[in-house]
Amino acid sequence: MIEIRTFRLSPGADVEAFKEADRRVQAEFAYRQAGLLRRTVAGGDGGTWIVIDLWRSAADADGADERWGGDPAAQAFMAFVDGASVRTARYTELD
Repeated sequence: MIEIRTFRLSPGADVEAFKEADRRVQAEFAYRQAGLLRRTVAGGDGGTWIVIDLWRSAADADGADERWGGDPAAQAFMAFVDGASVRTARYTELD
C-alpha cells in the first residue's frame, strides 16, 4: 500500500529546522513502525511538501496513524506543518 501525504509548512517556518525534525521523525518514529517498507520526503515548487510511505498493509499504516499523535518526534514534525493544508491519499499497488 502506498500512502501519499502533501502539505505546506506553517508561515515563517524554518526549513532547515523542519528538515531536522523530519530526520528525527524518520529515525525515532517512522522506521520503528511495523510494516513500513520505505519512506521518502521531498519539497516542491511553491512551498509544497510530500511524504511517500510504502506499507506492507493498510492495517500497518492504520496502526502507525493511531500512534502518530502521541509521539514526541511526530509532534515536533507537525509543529512545522500547516495543519489545514494536509492531504492524505492511499493507493493499492497493482502487483
